[in-house]
Amino acid sequence: TGELWLRVPESFKIELTGKLDKFITPKDLALSIIGEIGADGAIYKSVEFTGQGLLDMPIAGRMVLSNLSAEMGAKAGICVPDDKVVEWLKGRTDVNFELVLPDADAEYERELRFDLGEIEAVIARPHTVDNIDLAKNAADVKLDQVLIGTCTNGRIEDLHAAREILEGKKIAKGLRLLVFPASREVYIQASLDGTLASLAESGATIMNPGCGPCLGAHQGVMAPGEVTLSTANRNFKGRMGCADAGIYLASPYTAAASAITGHITDPRSI
Repeated sequence: TGELWLRVPESFKIELTGKLDKFITPKDLALSIIGEIGADGAIYKSVEFTGQGLLDMPIAGRMVLSNLSAEMGAKAGICVPDDKVVEWLKGRTDVNFELVLPDADAEYERELRFDLGEIEAVIARPHTVDNIDLAKNAADVKLDQVLIGTCTNGRIEDLHAAREILEGKKIAKGLRLLVFPASREVYIQASLDGTLASLAESGATIMNPGCGPCLGAHQGVMAPGEVTLSTANRNFKGRMGCADAGIYLASPYTAAASAITGHITDPRSI
């Protein structure tokens, strides 16, 4: 017929206020939101992130919110754009673009508000992304592997966060720390500013940019009985190549701190 039927998703507004504490990241925020509304809490919705808390957030952090919107069932995860977005885009393209902003009288099917100052360091336990707990409550979870990077937390800011925790320290004996920059651009930048060398000195293995074992593809696929703490976006059973393995999700700060101790660790305790 030459036509496609598409349902227009209902709008779901999430207003962000306040400021994240030190070592607490947009990943902790996104997981906390998913933990509150559930993995099906935004089915087919267009989630709109807004508020001063969002405007104060760097572009990399906003990308995490959009990335993890799928894990709450959303059709789209949109961060209301501002001058930071314009500057970021102009640094990457010469194509003319026009910002799309919500109308002043926009109506929403649902609205929620989160105070960023109340967000804690959290983890997602196996085998669902909405199985959220405080990182400090999982200190008894011993780790075989820590994965930092991929599409969710492989930007330069994420690698810098890991370096901040790990610099001058060594990872736990017997633990594997794999670092996957999200892109070649990030890989080159982290190489030039010394981040990759610093992480390697701490015991990390630097991988080529990409997904790695996140979807069970290569370079870190888990063995039966192993436990991984990952900064990726999904921890479904068998996701990293083995159904008899445990996948926990966390922020780069929490992942780096846990790589030092060998068990899940709140980064504020390091």
